[in-house]
Amino acid sequence: MEDTGAVTDPGTVVLFGGRSDIGVELAARITPGRRVVLAARRSHDLAASVARMESAGAAAVGTIEFDADDLASHADVLARVESEHGSIGTVVIAFGILGDQGRAETDAAHAAAIVHTDYTAHVHLLTLVADLLRRRGSGEIVVFSSVAGVRVRRANYVYGSAKAGLDGFASGLQDALHGSGVRLVLARPGFVIGSMTEGMSPAPMSSTPEQVADAVATALRTGRDTVWIPGRLRPVFAVMRLLPRAVWRRMPR
Repeated sequence: MEDTGAVTDPGTVVLFGGRSDIGVELAARITPGRRVVLAARRSHDLAASVARMESAGAAAVGTIEFDADDLASHADVLARVESEHGSIGTVVIAFGILGDQGRAETDAAHAAAIVHTDYTAHVHLLTLVADLLRRRGSGEIVVFSSVAGVRVRRANYVYGSAKAGLDGFASGLQDALHGSGVRLVLARPGFVIGSMTEGMSPAPMSSTPEQVADAVATALRTGRDTVWIPGRLRPVFAVMRLLPRAVWRRMPR
């Protein structure tokens, strides 16, 4: 009897932010047997990330030059990925900057640069990615928000405001994609101990990039749309939202 069953190609995994600690660890968990493309600036210098993908069992690993702040280049990058590496199946958006809060309070250009990278560039890329996958009727998108955006604190309000905007945009996009065949997983980690926070004292209930990646990979596998890392942050921030403003403004990082 002829076997008419076909193996569906899950598509290429694209990591926007090819040096991101969290992004690389997540990609390593979902790429075994799949093609993966690492998109980042200085794409010629991604040897460590490429090696991580290869050791994780990726079928093929490619790199592509990507500058998140250059909005005009986003569409071309997506087109090149599909032309050179096959149809996109999963997109992980993991780029971003923490910036310098103290500097941003007096340097308007620096404040705008943080918001441009952490919000505007995400909105632009997400809109293109969602449109591409929606027209195809399938695909997965992972967006990294932060508990910093759930209720913005005085200690990091520039970064937090960008994350608040991204969280709202991604939540709305989740609803817009409902029924389209495209899933968007929204991750809300707390303080992550990694290269982005190097030199900073860990906050309570901190996580590692590996722990964040494990939680998001589980969400992708089980169908959850929103994941808090660690999970106990969800009830904590349900209470935090209710704190009087006079108390909240004195909250540390």
